[in-house]
Amino acid sequence: MKDSGSKFKFKITVIGDGRVGKTSLIKKYTKGTFNKDYVRTIGAQFSIFDKEKDGNLIRLLFWDIAGQDEFNFARPSFFKNSRAAIIVYSLEDNELGKESFTHISNWHNDIKQHCEDIPIVIFANKVDLVDEKNLDESKIQEIVNKYNFLGYYITSAKTGQGVVEAFNTIIDKLYQKYKSLSTELSE
Repeated sequence: MKDSGSKFKFKITVIGDGRVGKTSLIKKYTKGTFNKDYVRTIGAQFSIFDKEKDGNLIRLLFWDIAGQDEFNFARPSFFKNSRAAIIVYSLEDNELGKESFTHISNWHNDIKQHCEDIPIVIFANKVDLVDEKNLDESKIQEIVNKYNFLGYYITSAKTGQGVVEAFNTIIDKLYQKYKSLSTELSE
């Protein structure tokens, strides 16, 4: 039986170091736009995006959490009620890229400390700034395996590469999980 017209609401926390492209990825997915000028997120900002799947409305609340250390104190309240998380790091071959990759474990620990067992994916962003043929995806896969992440996606907020697929994967996972829960509860 089809749950026509059901409404699902999911809070998805998007985290990672400052300047890795969290806000840009959300804007690319929700609005199809890209702003080349960096605008620092202060604390957190959120975006609402509605998506339809199988005749059901899915309301997504993307919480874009500032990556700078001075916002550490506020993160626990921003994580509250998250149904999934996306950890973003930069593929750039520079200090930001290297540090944001090594900080994935810190972001993972933050999520685990403040959230229940929620699905987490990695977005390896800014692929447009590197030679994709030289990417060593084995290091990313090691992290995915170590922390049991849902997976990883190579993305570019600028070109849109991988963005829709990456966001849709985590949204579909949430939808399937909560759709089956609501079906079980109604039986």
